[in-house]
Amino acid sequence: MPSNTNISETHPLFPSGEWEGFYVYAWSKRQHKMSFHLDFKNGVVTGSGGDDVSAFAWKGVYNVEAFTCKMVKTYPTHEILYDGRVDENGIWGTWKMHFSKGGFHIWPKENSEREAAEEAASEIIELALTYK
Repeated sequence: MPSNTNISETHPLFPSGEWEGFYVYAWSKRQHKMSFHLDFKNGVVTGSGGDDVSAFAWKGVYNVEAFTCKMVKTYPTHEILYDGRVDENGIWGTWKMHFSKGGFHIWPKENSEREAAEEAASEIIELALTYK
């Protein structure tokens, strides 16, 4: 019998692929952008990407029933713990390390591209209807 260990998660809130988002420090509202790839399989999430600090890797767990995701973001010099809740807007929550903490929000990249395309399409349709 074949194993399902290489099958990506099918729940729509946990899509494997390109993601983007930001993190903020607790004392600042400045958003620090990040872009990365995530793979969700059998309750385990892995990935890699980069931000304004350096390249990093993700490793963690997710739960489709509780809508949670806990990951460790590993840089060459240190690790950061991410604890998030999942909803239709992506994953959001808090991060911490021994001397600092803050918040984050990440989402599948295709969602923002799709929303931008839908918005542009709506504007084109609206303009076309205006000229009829």
